[in-house]
Amino acid sequence: MKFGILVNEGPFTHQASDSAYQFVKAAIEKGHQVMRVFFYYDGVNNANKLSAPQSDDRNLVKMWGDLAKEHNLDLVVCIAAALRRGIVEDNLAEGFRISGLGQLTEVGIAADRLVVFGD
Repeated sequence: MKFGILVNEGPFTHQASDSAYQFVKAAIEKGHQVMRVFFYYDGVNNANKLSAPQSDDRNLVKMWGDLAKEHNLDLVVCIAAALRRGIVEDNLAEGFRISGLGQLTEVGIAADRLVVFGD
């Protein structure tokens, strides 16, 4: 099955980002294809390399980047939502790229399922 993933919540305010990460990881392990993970609304905060969680907390920004590198995932951050939250190319974490809503539309059409995490 081909999945598109939409993440609407940030890494520190809601369970949605953790759930999306675990879903993507499990889907890949089961042999499914994750075509794209699109970060929208506060979900763009998952791509902010300036976030610095405590040493005993999980670092979802790094975890997403590592997963993308290991499995060649396309992690796309909505440009409009990112700019509203101060995320630009200079503070974009490794493994992420900034693009427009067309990327979400494209994966919504091409994937068998678009799975949404967060409101």
